Amino acid sequence: MDSKELDLINQYTKRRFSADEVYTFSVVLCDNEIDRDFECFDSTSLEKLAEMYIGKSGIFDHNPTAENQTARIYDCKVETVDGKLTSYGKQYKRLIAKAYMPISEKNKDIILELDSGIKKEVSVGCSMGKSVCSICGSDFKNCSHIKGKSYGGKLCYAVLSKPKDAYEWSFVAVPAQRSAGVIKAFNEFMRGENEMEDIFKKLGSSGDVVLSKSEVAELVKELDILKAKARDGEAYRNELQADVTRLYAIVEPELPMEAVKSVTEKMTLAELKAFKQVYEKKSARLGKGVPQLGKVKDEVTSKKNNAYKGI
Repeated sequence: MDSKELDLINQYTKRRFSADEVYTFSVVLCDNEIDRDFECFDSTSLEKLAEMYIGKSGIFDHNPTAENQTARIYDCKVETVDGKLTSYGKQYKRLIAKAYMPISEKNKDIILELDSGIKKEVSVGCSMGKSVCSICGSDFKNCSHIKGKSYGGKLCYAVLSKPKDAYEWSFVAVPAQRSAGVIKAFNEFMRGENEMEDIFKKLGSSGDVVLSKSEVAELVKELDILKAKARDGEAYRNELQADVTRLYAIVEPELPMEAVKSVTEKMTLAELKAFKQVYEKKSARLGKGVPQLGKVKDEVTSKKNNAYKGI
């Protein structure tokens, strides 16, 4: 978490909290897809709701009691998901919020439930000024069409617009919006620079660098991901190198195996892939299909014969 985010959080606190004292998470509040109630927000409404939801409390089951307050939104933006369309053919957009809660004994269970995915789904409580029928374009107050029914093969749903107020957002068991809920990765929140880029910038700066516990955790997580990718890459390279070596033995049997291995070890991935493609074609034209270790076995046998012959 950078200082800008911490400043946003501390707008709502009585005293200044450090990054180690707050737990943050990202959550999809709603989108412009048709929900289980056959309603959807239009894009303009999402932009307006993004402003209205900043500072709003997160509660449970839409029960507006002080005891139920568990988190607060400190940032909110609309994200356009490239390449994804709604079921009615519009560009898919979703409203994503960042929320925080203090790290405390009282909150340890809810934090564990969030991290483990037990508490995930959310629902918004808001007031909309207009509800338009997708069939006739009229206000539903003056419309005879029924939401959820099809007319001439076209589904009837309500397009919600002109938001008046955003009351709260709640953790619920079954939200009206199918995609509403806590996002798994923190850096899925849309912003100019993601958290890892901020950390890398810190590490690349001159002078001493101080990272918060959350930043260290993100850095360790990123390193684990990179290590796993490196292992996969090494395994892929080894497999590719073995394939090229085997094909060399088929197409160029006069070359010593050790010499071939020495050459392939110095090749780049692009070179290995290019050689594999070429030698697969040559092998196919020759009609040769010796076993993968055929050449190795021939050399071993040859060495045994040399020993027998006293060479």
